Amino acid sequence: MPLIDMPLSELEVYQGRNPRPVDFDAFWDQGLAEMRAVDPQIELTPYDLKQSIADCFELRFTGVGGARIFAKLLIPKKLEGPAPAIVGFHGYSANSGDWSDKLNYVANGAVMAFMDCRGQGGKSEDVGGVVGTTLNGHIIRGLSDKPEKMLYRQIYLDCAQLAGIVMAMPEVDPTRVGATGGSQGGGLTIACAALEPRLKRAVPVFPFLSDYMRVWEMDLATNAYAELRSYFRNHDPRHERKEEVFTQLGYIDIQNLAPRIEAEIMMGIGLMDSICPPSTQYAVFNKIRSPKRAVLYPDFGHEGLPGFNDMIFEFLGGL
Repeated sequence: MPLIDMPLSELEVYQGRNPRPVDFDAFWDQGLAEMRAVDPQIELTPYDLKQSIADCFELRFTGVGGARIFAKLLIPKKLEGPAPAIVGFHGYSANSGDWSDKLNYVANGAVMAFMDCRGQGGKSEDVGGVVGTTLNGHIIRGLSDKPEKMLYRQIYLDCAQLAGIVMAMPEVDPTRVGATGGSQGGGLTIACAALEPRLKRAVPVFPFLSDYMRVWEMDLATNAYAELRSYFRNHDPRHERKEEVFTQLGYIDIQNLAPRIEAEIMMGIGLMDSICPPSTQYAVFNKIRSPKRAVLYPDFGHEGLPGFNDMIFEFLGGL
């Protein structure tokens, strides 16, 4: 097998490079307290999708800082009691996708809620002082301010808040809720499971937002991570603040959230991934203490993993 990273034997014990802030747990406990103090002002607007499987709704709620967050919500038309539910998250700068591509889970008896991330390609707001989308640059948004101002802090809390809202729905059995997503969505799945530990199962696929210093040292601060390079070029060209910058990024490094997870995890990893290098994914996986399984694709990168969608469907179908 060709290598773009460490040998598998080293990946399986790798513990990450990025600094972890000393007050990391207190930081996230404070964030969760702020989230729980928000009146979500939940709004459900029926959406007319011509099909016979689901009742569809545009779900909006208020997140931390006052942003209105959007998610597609699909509820099976025929329910005999509280149902399992799945929350889903999309890739960087994208959106929650089409309604119809969620109907397989609904047809299998699950409630489905798929979130648009703040300021990216969907309908959720970024209330950082402008009207409209910011689309990307979100890793470094707030990096020159207090850690509490970092945009991914708010996005991670949105994920946990959505899961809690879904768990409180009368149609949902709160003990049978899962999460999934790929790339950024994989990172958000990890964050959601860490910040809403009642999740039962979660499937992150080649998760983004992990071990930023490792990405930097591999000279892979390109593509999805390119804004790290732009930040240093524009704001710290001699790297005088390198340790400070990566330590602040540690607040939104999902490997540091991983020990909080209680859900059962199945993670899809492509060992030729040059977008989210395998070592950054293993930095997360190796810190998860709950039951877990890595599904490896030795010859695949940041792309579709053949057969894995069926594995996800079966795994989450067993909620």
